[in-house]
Amino acid sequence: MKEVDTATLARAWESGAAVLDVREDYEYAEAHVPRATWIPLGELPARVAEIPSGEIVYVICASGNRSKHGAQIVEAAGREAVSVAGGTSAWLRAGHPVERGLAA
Repeated sequence: MKEVDTATLARAWESGAAVLDVREDYEYAEAHVPRATWIPLGELPARVAEIPSGEIVYVICASGNRSKHGAQIVEAAGREAVSVAGGTSAWLRAGHPVERGLAA
């Protein structure tokens, strides 16, 4: 399982890459990468079919621990995934854009 930094995610995100946020609802609502798909890690095995295939999926959590496990789940389902080191905390520290609130 590959891991990338938030600068790599930012470049990919600007190009429209798929981002998967695996945090809990209260964490996601606080701040998340715009356009991120939200599937809590505990629900991911049952919902992996919702993740786009044919492109790299950037899996993010709060600090980078849960995203490693999430990326492994995505890869086990036959999709290419990478974990974002430092997670949303690093994304925020770097000053990248965020959205707040839960998905509609």
